[in-house]
Amino acid sequence: MTDPLERRIGNVLRGRGWTLALAESCTGGKVGDRITDVAGSSDYFIGSIVAYSYEAKERLLGVRHDTLYTHGAVSGETALEMARGARHALGADVALAVTGIAGPGGGLPDKPVGTTWVAVSGRDGDAVERFLWSGDREVNKAKSAEAALEVLLQFVEKAR
Repeated sequence: MTDPLERRIGNVLRGRGWTLALAESCTGGKVGDRITDVAGSSDYFIGSIVAYSYEAKERLLGVRHDTLYTHGAVSGETALEMARGARHALGADVALAVTGIAGPGGGLPDKPVGTTWVAVSGRDGDAVERFLWSGDREVNKAKSAEAALEVLLQFVEKAR
């Protein structure tokens, strides 16, 4: 049986001597909960910022006002600025951010309920991915957290 994503991520981070920070919006802390389910995660996990509102994204993560009002909170641009902001604010080697529309309301024609963006920022680059879920709020949040961990694992495994 394969180790869960959060344990595999921890093994890679520990092996590289890297630290991790998180910025969560639609997942409301689910990613951080999973990361800290691993005993010894304090070796590499610095902390998490759950920033739900535009104001929190701006103040705590340094997301530009222009980005939020031009692209919206649920966009690749915002996710990337969230990841970079968390990395900077918490002084981590790598940071993961997730933002989306969990539902049941809040969807738009070009951003339906279930739209989720995940971004990772590291010293040598960034990655951004978009997902679309079709579940209820609980399912969309869980799938977003799982996808975010998958993106993070791929990023840290490939990074130099």
